[in-house]
Amino acid sequence: MELCTLFSGSSGNACLIRCGDTQLLVDAGVSAKRLVGALRNLDVDPGELSGILVTHEHIDHIRGIDVLSKSYNLPVYANEGTWAAMEPKVERVALRNRRAFQRAQDFYIRDINVQPFSIPHDAADPVGYVLTSGKCRFAMATDMGYAHPDVLETLKGCQGIVLESNHDEEMLRRGKYPARLKQRILGRKGHLSNATSGELALKLAQSGTRALLLAHLSRENNLPELAFSTVSGCLSAGQVEPGKDIYLQLAPADGASALIKMG
Repeated sequence: MELCTLFSGSSGNACLIRCGDTQLLVDAGVSAKRLVGALRNLDVDPGELSGILVTHEHIDHIRGIDVLSKSYNLPVYANEGTWAAMEPKVERVALRNRRAFQRAQDFYIRDINVQPFSIPHDAADPVGYVLTSGKCRFAMATDMGYAHPDVLETLKGCQGIVLESNHDEEMLRRGKYPARLKQRILGRKGHLSNATSGELALKLAQSGTRALLLAHLSRENNLPELAFSTVSGCLSAGQVEPGKDIYLQLAPADGASALIKMG
C-alpha cells in the first residue's frame, strides 16, 4: 500500500492511496486540470481511479470534484451530511456516481477497506479515514480542532498517517488575521497547532505508527521548518527519534510529497 499527498494546505488538498489495482483520491481540493497533471506526473491515469473519498465540504477539499468525476466517470464517496452541504458545489457529479455512507460504517472499495471516523471541525459532518489492506493501515487525520480521545483510539495501530500541523500558535496570534478568524482556527472545531500535532504524534509513535506526513500547513501562520522542528522536538522528548524510530516528513503545499509505502 502506498500513499502520498498531491496538494496540501488551505489552497487545496488531495491525497493518493494505491494498493494493487485500487487507486483512490482522498479529497480533490484544487482544479481538475491541476489534479490530472499531478496524477499524470506519477504515471496515474485519472480514468483508472477507483473513486474519490471526501472528508468534508470546504472548498479546499472539493474544488475539483465535479469536473474530475464528470470527465472520468468517477464515483464520489461522502456521508449524507457532507453530500447535503456540498450539493450546490458538485452539481456535475452524476447521480450514478454519488455514493453515500453512514459515518460509523466501514465499507470496501475494491481491495481497500475504508473506515470513516468523526473529527472535530466546523463542517456539516467531517470525517477522517482509516484505509486498510491486509495488515497495512494508513490514515488521513487533518482539519481537527483538537485531538479527541476517540480519534486517538481510532488512529492507534496505523503504520502511516497524514497528520495536520496547521499553525504555530504564536505566529497566528501575532498575525494579520481578524480576531474572529483567529478564534475559529484556535477553537475546538478549528485546526491542530504544531504543538498539539507533536503531542499526538508522540502518542501515535508509541502505539506503533512508523511514518508521519505533516500536512495542511498554513502559509500565513506557519513555516515548514517550524512545523517539522516542533513535532520532531516532541517526539525526541518522548525518546522517539525521527529518522530512526519513525519516518517524519512534510507534505508540500503544491506538488507530490514523499511516498509512504508499507506492506
